[in-house]
Amino acid sequence: MSEQNENFNVSIEAVDSQQAIDLIQQTLEDFLATADVTSVYGEPVRTGDTVVIPAAETLAVLGFGAGYGSGSGDEDNPGQGSGGGGGGGGRTFSRPVAVIIASPDGVRVKPIYDLTKVVLATLTTLGFMLAFLMRLRRPYKTLKGMQDGEIL
Repeated sequence: MSEQNENFNVSIEAVDSQQAIDLIQQTLEDFLATADVTSVYGEPVRTGDTVVIPAAETLAVLGFGAGYGSGSGDEDNPGQGSGGGGGGGGRTFSRPVAVIIASPDGVRVKPIYDLTKVVLATLTTLGFMLAFLMRLRRPYKTLKGMQDGEIL
């Protein structure tokens, strides 16, 4: 199973409200189809009496917007009018997270670790801790300087 990214963009141009609703509904169905169970669990692989099933996590984000306008006028000045429009977009993301192993000994779940993310999280945490400790030391330096008469 590999990482998957899919982007969806929809543009609605001068359609009536029913067409817009139908388009939104179809787009939503297509979008949600990318986040179904087949995206989360891969095809089982059988080796002897052991079955291995890859599992993934899926994230889906979706948004829509629509608009409508109109014009005004009277008998002396007929004016102009216009309206319609809308759009939407979204993104799905999935990545492998574990392997489920079913054998005569039982069922086990083995997580898949992304070493790059673990290292980045560790470095980020260490950086915040170092910055926090440096910040904690600053008031003591200032207080000591005031006592020594260096800072007024």
